[in-house]
Amino acid sequence: MPRQIQPAVVGATGYAGFELARLLLHHPRAKKPVLFTREGESGTSAQLDDIYPHISGNGGHPLQAFNWDALRSLGVDVLFLATPHEVSREWAPEALRRGVQVVDLSGAWRIAAPEHRAVYGFHDADPSAADQITAQAIYGIPELHRDRLKQATLVANAGCYATSIILALAPLVRAGLLDLSWGVVCDSKSGVSGAGKQPTQKTHFVEVAENLSAYSVFNHRHTGEMLEQLGLTEDQMVFTPHLLPIPRGILSTIYARLKTEMQPQEVESRLREFYSGSPWVRIFPQGKLPQIQYSLHTNFCDIGFTLAADRRRLVMVSCLDNLIKGAAGQAVQNMNLMFGFNEEEGLR
Repeated sequence: MPRQIQPAVVGATGYAGFELARLLLHHPRAKKPVLFTREGESGTSAQLDDIYPHISGNGGHPLQAFNWDALRSLGVDVLFLATPHEVSREWAPEALRRGVQVVDLSGAWRIAAPEHRAVYGFHDADPSAADQITAQAIYGIPELHRDRLKQATLVANAGCYATSIILALAPLVRAGLLDLSWGVVCDSKSGVSGAGKQPTQKTHFVEVAENLSAYSVFNHRHTGEMLEQLGLTEDQMVFTPHLLPIPRGILSTIYARLKTEMQPQEVESRLREFYSGSPWVRIFPQGKLPQIQYSLHTNFCDIGFTLAADRRRLVMVSCLDNLIKGAAGQAVQNMNLMFGFNEEEGLR
């Protein structure tokens, strides 16, 4: 039998947390995950099956209140935090002190620069210790940080919008092929599940149905991730997210200009070469653009492009499932690398 690890999930009743629990339940290298609720979380059933009946069976999937002693007694190897940012900011350091590896699905540890992190409004009891942990955290996009993730004890799982945009742009930005003086415009649209399970007026059915709206213009929390991972400045990129009247999925349309004229096959070759050996990125040929429906319920990020007749104006389209490649699937992909498993295990 292959070696199995014991995962635990805090926040399995949320959309991303449930997807994570579902993936781990079928992972060949993982024991049945321990499912925790946060202390004081009200209105939660004793069984995940009661909230999501489609996983019923196999002895049930009990939920238990989180406490550190249970974490130790159950022999947890890796703790997934599908929790609010401020909870992860507090709990991840304690887990590390107790020798448990962490994959954090929140934005608590993704951003290094204080000016980018300010949007979260964190108030750390020990800022110096928080800075040390920030430096220790590995940003969780495997296609960019595969080797570092193999040594990670804390993974800051990348944001969903950020994943779609960073994966599209990284091959061209790193090769110095874009004319950044023209700026890069990133126009993204996401299904409503990206806003989380807690209902708000903006995510109410009556507000979302038959509608399309922009939000968090110039101050979305994922912007700092994109700038830092791509090495761009604020005046080189504009990111505008929109809310689609669909449950899940992201489509990002990216407008950029090349420094010099390129042929479509050259652009495609750059993308394919960069993601050679990356099983969860699919590159489409010139003119064939991804659609949300192609990547739904999968861990794929699909990237396509079209070049204008001048061979310099470039439009890229990047699609993924915000709950899988944008959250739970990527978290499992990161776990696989952390523990030396095949990157595709549990995700096919």
